[in-house]
Amino acid sequence: MQQIRAKQLAEWLADDKRPPPLLLDVREPWEVALCRIDGSEHMPMHLVPVRCEELDPDRDIVVICHHGGRSMQVAMFLERKGCTSLFNLLGGVEAWACEVDTSMSRY
Repeated sequence: MQQIRAKQLAEWLADDKRPPPLLLDVREPWEVALCRIDGSEHMPMHLVPVRCEELDPDRDIVVICHHGGRSMQVAMFLERKGCTSLFNLLGGVEAWACEVDTSMSRY
């Protein structure tokens, strides 16, 4: 698993020459209702063990939560399940709201 900062992720998403990663948001539904990164797929952390087979293990996956702790745990779990290109968003959506999309709601 690698760590990625919000600005690095924004640059990646803006790069037309690089395939976009799957943005996997593992927060709770009430958190996603407050704010989310456009294009992210919601899969609450507690459902990852039963839904991880839905994920392409060879695709770049950026795991996202509020501050980066839960997403790191999920990324480590997915790594053990065979996913080969995992990134944890350092600082989570909070960092994204502060560094990339300052119009995003914060909580």
